[in-house]
Amino acid sequence: MTDAAIAATRRKFADPDRTADGQRRARVALERLRTLWINTGTLCNIACRNCYIESSPTNDTLVYISRNEAAAYLDEIARDRWPVTEIGFTGGEPFMNPDIIGMLTDALDRGHSALVLTNAMQPMMRPGIRDALLALRKAHGGRLCLRVSLDHYTEAFHDEERGPGSFVKTVEGIDWLAAHGFSIALAGRTCWGEDERAARAGYAALIASRSWPVTADDAASLVLFPEMDVQEDVPEITDECWDILKRSPSEMMCASSRMIVKRRGDRNPMVLPCTLLTDTPVFGMGTTLAEAAMAHSAMFDHGAIKLCHPHCARFCALGGGACSAPNRK
Repeated sequence: MTDAAIAATRRKFADPDRTADGQRRARVALERLRTLWINTGTLCNIACRNCYIESSPTNDTLVYISRNEAAAYLDEIARDRWPVTEIGFTGGEPFMNPDIIGMLTDALDRGHSALVLTNAMQPMMRPGIRDALLALRKAHGGRLCLRVSLDHYTEAFHDEERGPGSFVKTVEGIDWLAAHGFSIALAGRTCWGEDERAARAGYAALIASRSWPVTADDAASLVLFPEMDVQEDVPEITDECWDILKRSPSEMMCASSRMIVKRRGDRNPMVLPCTLLTDTPVFGMGTTLAEAAMAHSAMFDHGAIKLCHPHCARFCALGGGACSAPNRK
C-alpha cells in the first residue's frame, strides 16, 4: 500500500461515528450472546506468515489466561443467565496454555459446547494432553469439537503459510483425532486466488483419502476464511451498506459473541467485541460481561459496536468471515 493509500485508510477510520465522507457509521448490537471466546494467550509453537494477531513462540502480548479467570466468566454466565451455548478457545495455540484442559473441563461440565481452534501439532500431541482429551471425549462426546487450521489441502501452500513440515505434522494430528472419534472441523484460507468451489473440491479429495469425519461442502465443517491483507484498502461500512451487501448486522460475529483476553501487565482480563481486535486498547469493553453490555465510549453505543476498524469491513462485513461456525449447536 502506498503512503497515500495508508493516509486515506487512516482518514477513513478516524472518526468512530462518521465515515470519511460524513455518513453515519454502521453499528452492530449484541442480539444474543451465543459464543464466549477465551483467548488462551498469543504464544504459539509456530509463526504463520499472515497470522491474524501475530502469534508466535515469542509473542506474549496476550498472556496465558488462568483457569480461575476463565471460570469467573462461566460463573457470570450462570448467575446472570446469559444465553451462551458455546465456549470457544483460541490463541496463539490453546494447547500451550497449561490450564487448557482445566478450562475445557469447566466449560463442558457446565453443559456448554467447547470449540478449540488448534494447529493439531506438537502441543496437542503430547501424551498427557492426548490422554486428557480422550477422557473429555469419553465424558462429553461431540460437545467437544476441535477445529484444525489446515490452510490449504496441498502441502506446498499450507507450508508456505505455516512453515516447512507443518502440513505433515498437522495431518498427523487430524489423523489421530479422527481415529479416536473426536468431532472435527477444518479451517482453511482463500488467499491463493482459488474460488470456493475448487477449494472445497480439493479439500474433499484429501478428506476422503484420509477418512476424516469432515464434510467439505458444509460451511460449519470446513470454514474458509477470507485473506486478511492489511495492505489492502477497504471501504467503510455505513448503515446503507447492509442493503447493498444484502447482509444483516445480525450476521456479524459481534452480534452473538464476545472475546476475553488478558493483556500483559493488566491485573484482570478484558472483554472485547471479537477475536480480531486484540491489539486495539480502545475496543476494551470492561472486565465483565455486564460492563460490556453497557459499554458507552467513542467506540461503543451502549454495548453496540461501531464498525470503526478496517478488520470490521475486511473480514466480517465484506469478507463474510466468522470465527464461530454458522449454526453450530
